[in-house]
Amino acid sequence: MKKAIDAVERHRQLILDAERYIWKNPETGYKEYKTSKYMEEHFEALGYELVKADGITGFYTQIDTGCEGPELLILGELDSIICPEHPECDPETGAVHACGHNAQCATLLGIAAALKEPGMLDGLCGKIRLCAVPAEELLEIGYRTELKKQGKIKYFGGKSEFLHRGYFDGVDLAFMVHTGIGNFAVTNGSIGCLAKRIVYKGTASHAGGSPWTGNNALYAATCGINAVNAIRETFRDSNLIRVHPIVTHGGDMVNAIPARVELESYVRGGSFDAIVDANKRVNRALTGAALSLGCNVEIIDTPGYAPMYDDRNFKVLAQDAFKEIAPDIFFEFNEHVSTGSTDMGDLSCIMPTIQPYAPGARGEAHGKTYEIFDPESACVTNAKWQVAMALLLLQNGAERAKQIIAEFKPQFASKEAFLAYVDALNLTGDRIEYNKDGTATVRVSN
Repeated sequence: MKKAIDAVERHRQLILDAERYIWKNPETGYKEYKTSKYMEEHFEALGYELVKADGITGFYTQIDTGCEGPELLILGELDSIICPEHPECDPETGAVHACGHNAQCATLLGIAAALKEPGMLDGLCGKIRLCAVPAEELLEIGYRTELKKQGKIKYFGGKSEFLHRGYFDGVDLAFMVHTGIGNFAVTNGSIGCLAKRIVYKGTASHAGGSPWTGNNALYAATCGINAVNAIRETFRDSNLIRVHPIVTHGGDMVNAIPARVELESYVRGGSFDAIVDANKRVNRALTGAALSLGCNVEIIDTPGYAPMYDDRNFKVLAQDAFKEIAPDIFFEFNEHVSTGSTDMGDLSCIMPTIQPYAPGARGEAHGKTYEIFDPESACVTNAKWQVAMALLLLQNGAERAKQIIAEFKPQFASKEAFLAYVDALNLTGDRIEYNKDGTATVRVSN
Protein backbone atom coordinates (compact mmCIF):
# COMPACT_ATOMS: atom_id res chain seq x y z
CA MET A 1 0.00 0.00 0.00
CA LYS A 2 2.89 2.36 0.69
CA LYS A 3 4.10 1.66 -2.84
CA ALA A 4 0.66 2.62 -4.17
CA ILE A 5 0.54 5.84 -2.16
CA ASP A 6 4.03 6.83 -3.26
CA ALA A 7 3.23 6.02 -6.90
CA VAL A 8 0.25 8.40 -6.90
CA GLU A 9 2.26 11.09 -5.09
CA ARG A 10 4.85 11.09 -7.85
CA HIS A 11 2.13 12.10 -10.33
CA ARG A 12 0.44 14.73 -8.19
CA GLN A 13 1.04 17.59 -10.62
CA LEU A 14 -0.22 15.56 -13.58
CA ILE A 15 -3.45 14.94 -11.65
CA LEU A 16 -3.95 18.54 -10.54
CA ASP A 17 -3.19 19.94 -14.00
CA ALA A 18 -5.76 17.59 -15.55
CA GLU A 19 -8.43 18.64 -13.05
CA ARG A 20 -7.98 22.32 -13.95
CA TYR A 21 -7.77 21.78 -17.73
CA ILE A 22 -10.96 19.73 -17.85
CA TRP A 23 -12.76 22.18 -15.53
CA LYS A 24 -11.92 24.98 -17.95
CA ASN A 25 -13.04 23.01 -21.02
CA PRO A 26 -16.46 21.59 -20.14
CA GLU A 27 -18.39 19.64 -22.78
CA THR A 28 -21.69 17.81 -22.61
CA GLY A 29 -22.33 14.16 -23.44
CA TYR A 30 -21.13 12.79 -26.79
CA LYS A 31 -19.52 16.20 -27.44
CA GLU A 32 -16.46 15.77 -25.17
CA TYR A 33 -14.00 16.18 -28.03
CA LYS A 34 -11.34 18.27 -26.25
CA THR A 35 -11.68 16.31 -23.02
CA SER A 36 -11.41 12.92 -24.68
CA LYS A 37 -8.43 14.06 -26.77
CA TYR A 38 -6.66 15.43 -23.68
CA MET A 39 -7.14 12.15 -21.83
CA GLU A 40 -6.12 10.07 -24.87
CA GLU A 41 -2.90 12.02 -25.36
CA HIS A 42 -1.90 11.69 -21.73
CA PHE A 43 -2.72 7.98 -21.58
CA GLU A 44 -0.69 7.40 -24.74
CA ALA A 45 2.20 9.44 -23.30
CA LEU A 46 2.18 7.00 -20.37
CA GLY A 47 2.58 4.13 -22.81
CA TYR A 48 -0.98 2.81 -23.01
CA GLU A 49 -2.53 1.38 -26.14
CA LEU A 50 -6.12 2.58 -26.41
CA VAL A 51 -9.30 1.21 -27.88
CA LYS A 52 -11.10 4.39 -28.96
CA ALA A 53 -14.88 4.38 -29.25
CA ASP A 54 -15.99 4.23 -32.87
CA GLY A 55 -17.69 7.45 -33.95
CA ILE A 56 -18.13 8.86 -30.45
CA THR A 57 -15.96 10.10 -27.60
CA GLY A 58 -14.30 7.92 -24.97
CA PHE A 59 -11.87 5.00 -24.85
CA TYR A 60 -10.55 2.16 -22.73
CA THR A 61 -7.27 0.36 -22.17
CA GLN A 62 -6.41 -2.96 -20.60
CA ILE A 63 -3.62 -3.81 -18.13
CA ASP A 64 -2.68 -7.48 -17.90
CA THR A 65 -0.90 -8.59 -14.72
CA GLY A 66 0.32 -11.71 -16.51
CA CYS A 67 -1.41 -13.94 -13.99
CA GLU A 68 -4.83 -15.44 -14.67
CA GLY A 69 -7.73 -13.94 -12.74
CA PRO A 70 -10.83 -11.73 -12.95
CA GLU A 71 -10.98 -8.43 -14.81
CA LEU A 72 -11.68 -5.21 -12.93
CA LEU A 73 -13.16 -2.12 -14.63
CA ILE A 74 -12.33 1.35 -13.26
CA LEU A 75 -14.11 4.32 -14.84
CA GLY A 76 -14.01 8.09 -15.08
CA GLU A 77 -16.71 10.25 -16.73
CA LEU A 78 -15.90 12.84 -19.40
CA ASP A 79 -19.03 14.99 -19.62
CA SER A 80 -20.29 18.13 -17.95
CA ILE A 81 -23.75 19.52 -17.23
CA ILE A 82 -25.35 22.78 -18.44
CA CYS A 83 -25.77 25.66 -15.99
CA PRO A 84 -25.70 29.07 -17.74
CA GLU A 85 -25.88 30.85 -14.35
CA HIS A 86 -22.54 29.43 -13.22
CA PRO A 87 -19.83 32.13 -13.27
CA GLU A 88 -17.30 29.75 -14.85
CA CYS A 89 -19.52 28.11 -17.46
CA ASP A 90 -18.66 28.10 -21.13
CA PRO A 91 -20.21 31.39 -22.31
CA GLU A 92 -21.40 29.88 -25.59
CA THR A 93 -22.83 26.54 -24.42
CA GLY A 94 -23.51 27.06 -20.72
CA ALA A 95 -21.57 23.86 -20.03
CA VAL A 96 -19.78 23.54 -16.68
CA HIS A 97 -18.43 20.70 -14.57
CA ALA A 98 -20.85 21.37 -11.70
CA CYS A 99 -21.00 17.59 -11.43
CA GLY A 100 -17.36 16.92 -10.53
CA HIS A 101 -16.60 14.75 -13.53
CA ASN A 102 -13.46 16.79 -14.20
CA ALA A 103 -12.06 15.49 -10.90
CA GLN A 104 -13.01 11.94 -11.84
CA CYS A 105 -11.05 12.17 -15.10
CA ALA A 106 -8.03 13.63 -13.34
CA THR A 107 -8.20 10.81 -10.81
CA LEU A 108 -8.42 8.18 -13.55
CA LEU A 109 -5.31 9.66 -15.18
CA GLY A 110 -3.52 9.50 -11.82
CA ILE A 111 -4.50 5.84 -11.42
CA ALA A 112 -3.19 5.10 -14.92
CA ALA A 113 0.13 6.82 -14.13
CA ALA A 114 0.51 5.03 -10.79
CA LEU A 115 -0.13 1.60 -12.31
CA LYS A 116 2.72 2.21 -14.77
CA GLU A 117 5.22 2.54 -11.93
CA PRO A 118 7.75 -0.33 -11.63
CA GLY A 119 6.56 -3.21 -9.48
CA MET A 120 2.98 -2.00 -9.13
CA LEU A 121 1.54 -5.17 -10.67
CA ASP A 122 3.73 -7.55 -8.67
CA GLY A 123 1.63 -10.14 -6.85
CA LEU A 124 -1.61 -9.25 -8.63
CA CYS A 125 -3.77 -11.66 -10.62
CA GLY A 126 -6.14 -10.76 -13.43
CA LYS A 127 -6.60 -7.64 -15.53
CA ILE A 128 -7.53 -4.01 -15.00
CA ARG A 129 -9.51 -2.10 -17.61
CA LEU A 130 -9.38 1.70 -17.36
CA CYS A 131 -12.17 3.53 -19.17
CA ALA A 132 -12.87 7.19 -19.90
CA VAL A 133 -16.57 7.06 -20.66
CA PRO A 134 -18.84 9.74 -22.21
CA ALA A 135 -22.36 10.95 -21.55
CA GLU A 136 -23.31 10.06 -17.98
CA GLU A 137 -25.47 13.15 -17.48
CA LEU A 138 -28.81 12.40 -19.14
CA LEU A 139 -29.51 15.73 -20.83
CA GLU A 140 -30.05 17.20 -24.31
CA ILE A 141 -32.48 14.37 -25.04
CA GLY A 142 -33.44 15.90 -28.39
CA TYR A 143 -29.80 15.90 -29.50
CA ARG A 144 -29.27 12.31 -28.40
CA THR A 145 -32.50 11.28 -30.10
CA GLU A 146 -31.05 12.60 -33.36
CA LEU A 147 -27.80 10.69 -32.77
CA LYS A 148 -29.91 7.59 -32.25
CA LYS A 149 -31.90 8.20 -35.45
CA GLN A 150 -28.63 8.60 -37.36
CA GLY A 151 -27.38 5.27 -36.00
CA LYS A 152 -24.46 6.86 -34.16
CA ILE A 153 -25.63 5.59 -30.77
CA LYS A 154 -28.25 3.16 -29.53
CA TYR A 155 -28.39 4.28 -25.90
CA PHE A 156 -28.41 7.73 -24.35
CA GLY A 157 -25.94 6.86 -21.56
CA GLY A 158 -22.27 6.31 -22.32
CA LYS A 159 -21.87 3.23 -20.12
CA SER A 160 -25.01 1.69 -21.59
CA GLU A 161 -23.65 2.41 -25.08
CA PHE A 162 -20.22 0.96 -24.24
CA LEU A 163 -21.89 -2.11 -22.73
CA HIS A 164 -23.94 -2.60 -25.91
CA ARG A 165 -20.86 -2.20 -28.13
CA GLY A 166 -18.96 -4.91 -26.26
CA TYR A 167 -16.39 -2.55 -24.74
CA PHE A 168 -17.03 -4.14 -21.32
CA ASP A 169 -17.11 -7.75 -22.50
CA GLY A 170 -14.94 -9.89 -20.25
CA VAL A 171 -15.24 -7.55 -17.26
CA ASP A 172 -16.18 -9.26 -13.97
CA LEU A 173 -16.67 -6.32 -11.59
CA ALA A 174 -16.53 -2.53 -11.75
CA PHE A 175 -16.22 0.59 -9.66
CA MET A 176 -16.05 4.35 -10.05
CA VAL A 177 -15.64 6.95 -7.30
CA HIS A 178 -17.86 9.98 -7.84
CA THR A 179 -16.93 13.45 -6.65
CA GLY A 180 -19.05 14.39 -3.65
CA ILE A 181 -19.78 16.88 -0.91
CA GLY A 182 -19.20 15.69 2.65
CA ASN A 183 -17.16 12.61 3.52
CA PHE A 184 -15.40 9.75 1.85
CA ALA A 185 -18.33 7.34 1.75
CA VAL A 186 -20.13 4.34 0.35
CA THR A 187 -23.92 4.27 -0.01
CA ASN A 188 -26.60 1.85 -1.17
CA GLY A 189 -26.84 3.19 -4.71
CA SER A 190 -29.41 5.32 -6.50
CA ILE A 191 -32.73 5.21 -8.31
CA GLY A 192 -33.16 4.59 -12.04
CA CYS A 193 -34.91 6.61 -14.72
CA LEU A 194 -36.71 6.53 -18.04
CA ALA A 195 -36.16 9.45 -20.42
CA LYS A 196 -39.11 11.16 -22.10
CA ARG A 197 -39.45 13.54 -25.03
CA ILE A 198 -42.99 14.86 -25.33
CA VAL A 199 -44.31 16.72 -28.39
CA TYR A 200 -47.74 18.36 -28.20
CA LYS A 201 -49.28 18.89 -31.63
CA GLY A 202 -52.00 21.43 -32.23
CA THR A 203 -53.17 23.63 -35.09
CA ALA A 204 -51.74 27.07 -35.79
CA SER A 205 -53.97 30.08 -36.38
CA HIS A 206 -53.78 33.84 -36.01
CA ALA A 207 -53.60 34.52 -32.27
CA GLY A 208 -55.45 37.82 -32.58
CA GLY A 209 -57.63 37.46 -35.64
CA SER A 210 -58.95 33.90 -35.41
CA PRO A 211 -57.68 32.01 -32.35
CA TRP A 212 -60.86 29.88 -32.33
CA THR A 213 -59.74 28.09 -35.49
CA GLY A 214 -56.57 26.76 -33.81
CA ASN A 215 -55.76 24.13 -31.21
CA ASN A 216 -53.26 25.48 -28.72
CA ALA A 217 -50.39 23.02 -28.18
CA LEU A 218 -48.92 25.20 -25.42
CA TYR A 219 -52.15 25.11 -23.41
CA ALA A 220 -52.26 21.35 -23.89
CA ALA A 221 -48.68 21.08 -22.63
CA THR A 222 -49.34 23.22 -19.57
CA CYS A 223 -52.44 21.14 -18.84
CA GLY A 224 -50.27 18.05 -19.18
CA ILE A 225 -47.72 19.37 -16.68
CA ASN A 226 -50.53 20.24 -14.27
CA ALA A 227 -52.08 16.80 -14.74
CA VAL A 228 -48.75 15.18 -13.83
CA ASN A 229 -48.56 17.38 -10.75
CA ALA A 230 -52.09 16.27 -9.80
CA ILE A 231 -51.11 12.58 -9.68
CA ARG A 232 -47.99 12.97 -7.53
CA GLU A 233 -49.81 11.87 -4.38
CA THR A 234 -50.62 8.55 -6.08
CA PHE A 235 -46.92 7.61 -6.05
CA ARG A 236 -45.86 5.50 -3.07
CA ASP A 237 -43.12 7.15 -1.01
CA SER A 238 -41.20 3.86 -0.89
CA ASN A 239 -40.90 3.81 -4.69
CA LEU A 240 -38.94 7.10 -4.72
CA ILE A 241 -40.71 8.37 -7.85
CA ARG A 242 -39.46 11.66 -9.29
CA VAL A 243 -40.97 13.39 -12.38
CA HIS A 244 -39.63 16.79 -13.47
CA PRO A 245 -40.58 18.02 -16.97
CA ILE A 246 -39.16 21.11 -18.66
CA VAL A 247 -40.36 23.00 -21.76
CA THR A 248 -37.68 23.01 -24.47
CA HIS A 249 -39.80 24.60 -27.24
CA GLY A 250 -42.83 26.71 -26.41
CA GLY A 251 -44.01 27.95 -29.80
CA ASP A 252 -42.70 29.70 -32.87
CA MET A 253 -44.02 33.28 -32.71
CA VAL A 254 -46.14 35.29 -30.35
CA ASN A 255 -48.88 36.14 -32.84
CA ALA A 256 -49.70 32.53 -33.74
CA ILE A 257 -51.47 29.87 -31.72
CA PRO A 258 -48.64 27.38 -30.98
CA ALA A 259 -48.91 24.29 -33.17
CA ARG A 260 -45.94 22.43 -31.65
CA VAL A 261 -44.60 22.46 -28.10
CA GLU A 262 -41.85 20.17 -26.83
CA LEU A 263 -41.03 18.93 -23.33
CA GLU A 264 -38.34 16.74 -21.83
CA SER A 265 -38.66 14.79 -18.61
CA TYR A 266 -37.59 11.77 -16.61
CA VAL A 267 -39.63 9.30 -14.67
CA ARG A 268 -37.34 8.12 -11.88
CA GLY A 269 -37.93 5.30 -9.43
CA GLY A 270 -36.31 2.82 -7.07
CA SER A 271 -37.03 -0.24 -9.22
CA PHE A 272 -37.93 -1.07 -12.80
CA ASP A 273 -41.42 -2.11 -11.72
CA ALA A 274 -41.95 1.23 -9.97
CA ILE A 275 -40.70 3.18 -13.00
CA VAL A 276 -42.94 1.29 -15.44
CA ASP A 277 -46.04 1.74 -13.26
CA ALA A 278 -45.42 5.45 -12.67
CA ASN A 279 -44.69 6.03 -16.36
CA LYS A 280 -48.09 4.62 -17.36
CA ARG A 281 -49.77 7.12 -15.02
CA VAL A 282 -47.67 9.99 -16.34
CA ASN A 283 -48.47 9.08 -19.95
CA ARG A 284 -52.16 8.90 -19.14
CA ALA A 285 -52.02 12.39 -17.62
CA LEU A 286 -50.07 13.83 -20.55
CA THR A 287 -52.36 12.21 -23.11
CA GLY A 288 -55.56 13.22 -21.34
CA ALA A 289 -54.45 16.84 -21.45
CA ALA A 290 -53.96 16.66 -25.22
CA LEU A 291 -57.35 15.01 -25.67
CA SER A 292 -59.11 17.70 -23.63
CA LEU A 293 -57.95 20.41 -26.05
CA GLY A 294 -58.35 18.51 -29.31
CA CYS A 295 -54.59 18.19 -29.75
CA ASN A 296 -52.36 15.17 -30.11
CA VAL A 297 -49.24 14.21 -28.23
CA GLU A 298 -46.25 12.20 -29.33
CA ILE A 299 -44.40 10.61 -26.41
CA ILE A 300 -40.99 9.12 -27.04
CA ASP A 301 -40.11 6.88 -24.10
CA THR A 302 -36.49 5.78 -24.09
CA PRO A 303 -34.70 3.69 -21.45
CA GLY A 304 -32.54 5.90 -19.30
CA TYR A 305 -30.61 4.27 -16.46
CA ALA A 306 -31.25 1.25 -14.27
CA PRO A 307 -31.47 1.61 -10.50
CA MET A 308 -27.97 1.38 -9.01
CA TYR A 309 -27.40 -1.37 -6.43
CA ASP A 310 -24.06 -1.09 -4.63
CA ASP A 311 -22.73 -4.55 -3.79
CA ARG A 312 -22.35 -4.91 -0.02
CA ASN A 313 -19.19 -7.06 -0.08
CA PHE A 314 -17.65 -4.57 -2.48
CA LYS A 315 -18.56 -1.73 -0.10
CA VAL A 316 -16.72 -3.47 2.73
CA LEU A 317 -13.65 -3.82 0.52
CA ALA A 318 -13.81 -0.10 -0.34
CA GLN A 319 -13.89 0.72 3.37
CA ASP A 320 -10.94 -1.61 4.05
CA ALA A 321 -8.93 -0.01 1.23
CA PHE A 322 -9.58 3.49 2.55
CA LYS A 323 -8.38 2.52 6.04
CA GLU A 324 -5.16 1.33 4.43
CA ILE A 325 -4.35 4.67 2.78
CA ALA A 326 -5.98 7.19 5.15
CA PRO A 327 -6.61 5.62 8.59
CA ASP A 328 -7.00 9.03 10.27
CA ILE A 329 -9.72 10.35 7.93
CA PHE A 330 -13.38 9.67 8.76
CA PHE A 331 -15.09 7.20 6.42
CA GLU A 332 -18.89 7.02 6.16
CA PHE A 333 -20.56 3.65 5.59
CA ASN A 334 -24.25 4.35 5.15
CA GLU A 335 -27.44 2.84 3.73
CA HIS A 336 -28.64 5.94 1.87
CA VAL A 337 -30.18 5.59 -1.60
CA SER A 338 -29.64 8.65 -3.79
CA THR A 339 -32.61 9.97 -5.75
CA GLY A 340 -30.31 10.93 -8.60
CA SER A 341 -29.63 8.46 -11.40
CA THR A 342 -26.53 7.10 -13.10
CA ASP A 343 -25.73 4.65 -15.87
CA MET A 344 -23.48 2.84 -13.39
CA GLY A 345 -26.84 1.29 -12.48
CA ASP A 346 -26.84 -0.55 -15.80
CA LEU A 347 -23.57 -2.27 -14.91
CA SER A 348 -24.86 -3.11 -11.42
CA CYS A 349 -27.63 -5.21 -12.97
CA ILE A 350 -25.16 -7.75 -14.35
CA MET A 351 -21.92 -7.52 -12.32
CA PRO A 352 -20.78 -6.49 -8.80
CA THR A 353 -20.53 -2.70 -8.90
CA ILE A 354 -20.04 0.19 -6.49
CA GLN A 355 -19.95 3.96 -6.79
CA PRO A 356 -18.46 5.45 -3.63
CA TYR A 357 -17.93 9.17 -3.08
CA ALA A 358 -14.84 11.30 -2.53
CA PRO A 359 -15.25 14.80 -1.07
CA GLY A 360 -13.61 17.96 -2.33
CA ALA A 361 -16.55 19.80 -3.85
CA ARG A 362 -18.84 22.40 -2.30
CA GLY A 363 -21.87 24.41 -3.31
CA GLU A 364 -25.04 23.17 -4.97
CA ALA A 365 -24.53 20.13 -7.21
CA HIS A 366 -25.60 21.02 -10.77
CA GLY A 367 -25.96 24.62 -9.59
CA LYS A 368 -24.21 27.96 -9.93
CA THR A 369 -22.25 27.71 -6.65
CA TYR A 370 -20.58 24.35 -7.30
CA GLU A 371 -16.78 24.17 -7.30
CA ILE A 372 -13.87 21.86 -6.57
CA PHE A 373 -12.29 23.57 -3.57
CA ASP A 374 -10.16 20.64 -2.33
CA PRO A 375 -8.52 18.81 -5.26
CA GLU A 376 -6.31 16.97 -2.79
CA SER A 377 -9.31 14.99 -1.53
CA ALA A 378 -11.25 14.93 -4.80
CA CYS A 379 -8.34 13.73 -6.92
CA VAL A 380 -5.11 12.79 -5.15
CA THR A 381 -6.43 10.94 -2.09
CA ASN A 382 -9.16 9.57 -4.34
CA ALA A 383 -6.57 8.10 -6.72
CA LYS A 384 -4.70 6.49 -3.82
CA TRP A 385 -7.97 4.97 -2.60
CA GLN A 386 -8.87 3.52 -5.98
CA VAL A 387 -5.40 2.05 -6.51
CA ALA A 388 -5.66 0.53 -3.03
CA MET A 389 -9.04 -1.01 -3.95
CA ALA A 390 -7.52 -2.55 -7.08
CA LEU A 391 -4.64 -4.01 -5.06
CA LEU A 392 -6.92 -5.48 -2.39
CA LEU A 393 -9.14 -7.03 -5.06
CA LEU A 394 -6.40 -8.64 -7.13
CA GLN A 395 -3.70 -9.61 -4.61
CA ASN A 396 -3.45 -13.08 -2.99
CA GLY A 397 -4.70 -14.79 -6.11
CA ALA A 398 -7.50 -12.21 -6.46
CA GLU A 399 -9.14 -13.77 -3.41
CA ARG A 400 -11.32 -10.78 -2.51
CA ALA A 401 -12.46 -10.20 -6.11
CA LYS A 402 -13.38 -13.85 -6.50
CA GLN A 403 -15.40 -13.81 -3.27
CA ILE A 404 -17.34 -10.71 -4.37
CA ILE A 405 -18.05 -12.26 -7.77
CA ALA A 406 -19.10 -15.62 -6.31
CA GLU A 407 -21.57 -14.10 -3.83
CA PHE A 408 -23.09 -11.58 -6.24
CA LYS A 409 -26.70 -12.21 -7.34
CA PRO A 410 -27.34 -10.39 -10.65
CA GLN A 411 -30.74 -9.04 -11.63
CA PHE A 412 -30.21 -10.31 -15.17
CA ALA A 413 -28.36 -13.43 -16.31
CA SER A 414 -26.38 -11.64 -19.01
CA LYS A 415 -25.86 -8.30 -20.71
CA GLU A 416 -28.03 -9.59 -23.57
CA ALA A 417 -30.92 -10.31 -21.20
CA PHE A 418 -30.55 -6.89 -19.59
CA LEU A 419 -30.41 -4.99 -22.89
CA ALA A 420 -33.41 -6.93 -24.23
CA TYR A 421 -35.41 -5.84 -21.18
CA VAL A 422 -34.54 -2.17 -21.46
CA ASP A 423 -35.11 -2.21 -25.22
CA ALA A 424 -38.70 -3.27 -24.50
CA LEU A 425 -39.18 0.02 -22.63
CA ASN A 426 -38.88 1.98 -25.89
CA LEU A 427 -42.21 3.35 -27.08
CA THR A 428 -42.87 6.13 -29.54
CA GLY A 429 -45.62 7.60 -31.66
CA ASP A 430 -48.76 9.71 -31.38
CA ARG A 431 -50.93 8.63 -28.45
CA ILE A 432 -54.36 9.66 -29.81
CA GLU A 433 -56.21 8.60 -32.94
CA TYR A 434 -59.24 10.78 -33.67
CA ASN A 435 -61.93 8.71 -35.35
CA LYS A 436 -64.44 9.97 -37.93
CA ASP A 437 -67.39 9.14 -35.67
CA GLY A 438 -66.22 11.65 -33.06
CA THR A 439 -64.59 9.09 -30.76
CA ALA A 440 -60.87 8.79 -30.05
CA THR A 441 -58.55 5.86 -29.43
CA VAL A 442 -55.86 6.46 -26.79
CA ARG A 443 -52.63 4.54 -26.15
CA VAL A 444 -50.56 5.16 -23.01
CA SER A 445 -48.23 2.10 -22.97
CA ASN A 446 -47.11 -0.97 -24.90
